[in-house]
Amino acid sequence: MACDTRPEPQTQTTDLTSLDIEKSVLSHALQGLSTRPPLSTQETWTPHASPASLDVDGATALKPQEKEHVEDSPSRSTTAIPSEDSGSETQLNIPTEDRRKSIQVVLEQSGKKGEYVFTSKDPVFQDALQSGIRQEAEKLLGNEKIKNKPRDLIFTQQFTTFDRQNSSAAHSPFRGFFTLFWIAMGFILTRVAAGNYRTKGSIFGDAEILHLMVDRDLFVMFATDIAMCAASSFGFFLHKAIAKDYLTWNRSGWLIQSLWQIFFTLTIIWVTFWRHWPWTHTVFIVLHVFVLLMKQHAYSFYNGYLSQVYRRRNILKSKLDQLDATSAQETTEQASPTAETLTATGIDNPNEGDLTRRVSSGPKYSTNLSKEKSEIASIGQAIEAGKPLDEEQIDAFRRVLNTEITILDEELRGKCTTTDSVYPNNLTLANFIDWTCLPTLVYDQEYPRQERVNWWYVAEKSGATLGVIWVMIIISQAYIYPVVVETVRQRDAGMSLEMRWKEFPWVVSDMLFPMLLEQLLSWYVIWECLLNVLAEVTRFGDRGFYGAWWNSVSFDQYARDWNRPVHNFLLRHVYHSSISFFHLSKMQATFFTFFLSALVHEILMFCLFKKIRGYLFVFQLLQLPLAAFSKTKFMKGRDTLGNILFWFGMFIGPSVITSLYLIV
Repeated sequence: MACDTRPEPQTQTTDLTSLDIEKSVLSHALQGLSTRPPLSTQETWTPHASPASLDVDGATALKPQEKEHVEDSPSRSTTAIPSEDSGSETQLNIPTEDRRKSIQVVLEQSGKKGEYVFTSKDPVFQDALQSGIRQEAEKLLGNEKIKNKPRDLIFTQQFTTFDRQNSSAAHSPFRGFFTLFWIAMGFILTRVAAGNYRTKGSIFGDAEILHLMVDRDLFVMFATDIAMCAASSFGFFLHKAIAKDYLTWNRSGWLIQSLWQIFFTLTIIWVTFWRHWPWTHTVFIVLHVFVLLMKQHAYSFYNGYLSQVYRRRNILKSKLDQLDATSAQETTEQASPTAETLTATGIDNPNEGDLTRRVSSGPKYSTNLSKEKSEIASIGQAIEAGKPLDEEQIDAFRRVLNTEITILDEELRGKCTTTDSVYPNNLTLANFIDWTCLPTLVYDQEYPRQERVNWWYVAEKSGATLGVIWVMIIISQAYIYPVVVETVRQRDAGMSLEMRWKEFPWVVSDMLFPMLLEQLLSWYVIWECLLNVLAEVTRFGDRGFYGAWWNSVSFDQYARDWNRPVHNFLLRHVYHSSISFFHLSKMQATFFTFFLSALVHEILMFCLFKKIRGYLFVFQLLQLPLAAFSKTKFMKGRDTLGNILFWFGMFIGPSVITSLYLIV
């Protein structure tokens, strides 16, 4: 099936001529649009969701998990994970009420007899067809479910829920509530400004938080941030050395990169303590250092896997050259050691079908044929031994080697549409800088792109970013800062812990509403405004930065939907890697993923409050039993109750956690 099914804003064309599987593919696509069950909240990196054999982070550096996109609307994030015991890779979420009665498609003659070009503008149908192509191609190769086959994240063209370019959101029946929210924000700002003018003689009041942000080390903070971005190029230069065979990824490369990431993170955190920065500077730098840490890890470990595939391909090419230089001997009745090797590998008397349908006969990342136990390793050892081969044996070896090299070439090419992005051509400084600026934490060689940059849109979202940050400063100054200052004053004045505990309920109640507002605005300014600015400037097409997390009925659904870039990173580089490299069970891998996430959040609290308490760490881990509770029979079918419990936790959680760090 020679086609590129990457969704584009324009009409998508699929050539259905290379393989004779048109009927199967179309049947699969139509079935996906009519009969597939909707996704449940369990399709995430929870114990019931994903294959256990995929990894890019171990010493073997397997390639990341592929996830098919599920698209209810252009605004939905579309990552879905196939279950291990399901027969299909992709389950498209098509609610019963949204099923289509008809789909417009076009079949055009290609100019060659019996060949047609299939065209469809329907994005859901394109996804279903894409899945069908992959499944039927794997069946044609004789192995529908290859155990260690690395899979990629599929990126699609989409917009965020609240973006005006999203036609579905623009016509949402709840659009008025969005307008009401910002009108309410306007009245709050007016009320705060009037109160400041009445008591302070200025609408800005004392503006202590603004002074914290600009009065000290502002330029030092920006210089540190620039140095961080420059230092993150360490992985790029490491992979240039690996591509030139100065190092190998599976021996020393992954260890060097891991040690560098630890050093990089600890150094930047130390700088925040050394400079005695205010909390505004600290939060910005520490959050950005974790973003750069994830980007470095994704870039290095993905390219590390590709470097192993590239080395294996080169080794097999050298074996093929060695084979081509071998002279054939006459066939003898007595079996030679080489003939015994052929019999053992199952290619003594190969037929045409066996050779053309052969799948990869060894792990794609292995580069040590002497220790590998596979068909291709046996062939390599036979060639290396220099034993005499007859014409039939040489021909069989050549076909198997050519098939394996072709498979590895396809692995290196991935979804690339040009050779410029194929490893090692992707190891350029321009590619690395582009990757650093992209609003995603999952590295790929190519992404869907917009045709051009809409600079008016960039200006709009940039203005929204600055405006929302200003609103957050005003709310913090008016409603949070006075409570924090008073609580700290009581503690510094020597008030006993018992007396401070008596103040705890009042501190929590004073911060309930402002902390909820700050949480919502923080999410909006990053995932709706800032990431869309980066996406537009870089022409990045897949803007599924979040799902409808406000409708979550459990905390694991919230963890999956509110921050899709980090969720995808954890899914690929933590959950699957811990299963493959550390051989953890799904339950253990889930716990490890939540544990690591909770640890990172607690490190941020340590940098912010300069003390270790573990409150946020514990609350993060409490999401696990809450997620398990949401899957009990008692909660089954009670989505409204689940959403109430979710919002109750979101409402009181931030103020309770903040108050604990302030009081104790």
